[in-house]
Amino acid sequence: MHIPAEDQAARPIDHWFASYSADHRNDTNQRIHVFAVPLILWSVIALLWCIPVPVDSGFRAGLWAGLACFAAWMFYFRASRPIGFGMLAVFVAMLWTSFWIERLQGTRFLLGLAIVVFVLAWIAQFVGHSKLFEGKKPSFFTDLRYLLIGPAWVLSKLYRRIGLRW
Repeated sequence: MHIPAEDQAARPIDHWFASYSADHRNDTNQRIHVFAVPLILWSVIALLWCIPVPVDSGFRAGLWAGLACFAAWMFYFRASRPIGFGMLAVFVAMLWTSFWIERLQGTRFLLGLAIVVFVLAWIAQFVGHSKLFEGKKPSFFTDLRYLLIGPAWVLSKLYRRIGLRW
């Protein structure tokens, strides 16, 4: 991604959001993203939750999900402290939800639910980007880091709506 010289002073997160927003101008596509992106994020966390941990390791279910959330959180926190703290809350809520579903219904149920949510949310994403609405390919086709930017972009929309600066 090329950053113009006059914009070099802006924070990197501002450039990420500006570029992501350029690929998401259609109102319907934006509404789809507000629902589908968090569902995709949760489903990935839930899928990682279902990966078994070594039996005698002393670790519990959710280890891989927790490690992935921590790594992603470091990316967000370095990009923007307010976004980092918000994403920490999102991760805790999604990890807790995965824990709760797994404890009540079992790992097999959590895995099946996560797969269904993942597939349906991605279908919604591609419908939003189709010629019916946005007419542009998803941002992650140009740079995989946009898979991390999407959840933060949705959070920034919430921040803007409630008057918080990110």
